[in-house]
Amino acid sequence: MKARLLVRLAALAALLVLAGGCATFPDEGPRDWRPQAEGEGELGGPPQIAPPREEPQPPPQQPAPQQPGGDAPPAPCEDPDPQVVASCLGPVGAVAVLPQGDRALVAERRTGRVLQVERGKDPQPVTTVPVDPSTGITGLVLSPGYAEDRLVYALAGTPQGGQVLRLAPGEPPKPVLGGLPPVGALAVDTDGSSLLVATGAGQGPLAGAVLRIDTLGRPAAGNPDPASPVLARGLTAPGGVCVDPASRTTWVTDRAPGRDLLYKVGPGSLGAPAWTWPERPGVGGCTVLPGTVVVAQSSGKALFMLTPGRDGGFTGDPKPVLQDTYGAIGSATLAPDGLLWLGTVNRDTVSPGPTDDRVIRIQPPTGGGGSAA
Repeated sequence: MKARLLVRLAALAALLVLAGGCATFPDEGPRDWRPQAEGEGELGGPPQIAPPREEPQPPPQQPAPQQPGGDAPPAPCEDPDPQVVASCLGPVGAVAVLPQGDRALVAERRTGRVLQVERGKDPQPVTTVPVDPSTGITGLVLSPGYAEDRLVYALAGTPQGGQVLRLAPGEPPKPVLGGLPPVGALAVDTDGSSLLVATGAGQGPLAGAVLRIDTLGRPAAGNPDPASPVLARGLTAPGGVCVDPASRTTWVTDRAPGRDLLYKVGPGSLGAPAWTWPERPGVGGCTVLPGTVVVAQSSGKALFMLTPGRDGGFTGDPKPVLQDTYGAIGSATLAPDGLLWLGTVNRDTVSPGPTDDRVIRIQPPTGGGGSAA
């Protein structure tokens, strides 16, 4: 009897030793438990998969209130108008449409940023021009040889004064002409190889003039004085310069004391304006459609359409169109496909909209006040 009890005690001790060999001790560290992916559960049923942990969600962020005249709100920003290509930008200083016609380079005037914009895509930064924010970028054009050189030219008020700058891929902006007043406009001349620069009144020999230069900043061939870049004088605060390749005519808008003006540019003095706006609608950029001069108006919040006649005047009933549709319009550019690109400057006003400022691509409106000079 006693021997049988000893045998049972020995067997029990052996079982305890075996069980102890399967124990997990603190020095082995914690275990990561994972849901079982295959096979049956421990008791012969389906795998027992732990429910996913629910992470606490942060409260939804509310969009920051938009300040009148302030910087653009953070992305995302979508405008419901299908004709708006880009929105929530700073005031648009200039637009240069790329050869494809469906995308463009856009300069934010106060920030100096140059962006590539295309409908349905986020604006892509191209470069940044160091600017004086009080003036910034007011002109942007593709090089006359853009198909080969991929160069872009900008007119900007910089800490060093007004400059025409060359923008090359992967390189910092390079000045090609300096010593300019900080207000002006930029275009490619009718010859397809020279640049036209409209400068505001101020100090220096290049102030208050339409300049004609080559892409290196030198006086272009055919200027009245071969040693000077000046083509014509008489400007105060130009907003746009544009050319009609069919008639080889150059137009420039100007904001003079007491009235806004449109000049037809010829060598020498600008002479009498071709059209005046006594109400001063804030003439800005201009462009030429077949048979029509289009002038952007910021205070007037419209485009102004004029049809030049054979006698040097205008025919029809020149008038504003798109009145109050997009607010203050600062730039207007014709694309290779015949569509019109506009840039707004509503953030220069006291009441910008929730998606300002914007770049718009539209079919040219029809229409054609102001008063003849």
